[in-house]
Amino acid sequence: MYEDLLPCGSIVKLTEGEHYVMICGRVVFPAGNDHVYDYTGCFYPEGIASEDKMLFFDSEAIDRVLFIGFQDRQEIKYREEILAGLGELSVNKGEILG
Repeated sequence: MYEDLLPCGSIVKLTEGEHYVMICGRVVFPAGNDHVYDYTGCFYPEGIASEDKMLFFDSEAIDRVLFIGFQDRQEIKYREEILAGLGELSVNKGEILG
């Protein structure tokens, strides 16, 4: 489920919105929110200006991928071991089931 997520540093254009977004994190649970988001990001090229400017979104919200972030052995290992293991979670539309 999560093994196909884009790496951090990837730049995307969301369906809703004018700005490009740089992916800063994956599989995130924002404080005070029960939704599990595929990604957290910040506006590009500004970067993380403040915590309240962070965006939380799912893969379905991505309209275009403009740049795929750096991928090395460490990233591949992370995807294979950590993100693939999270695929065992039952998540439907951002909610953890059962």
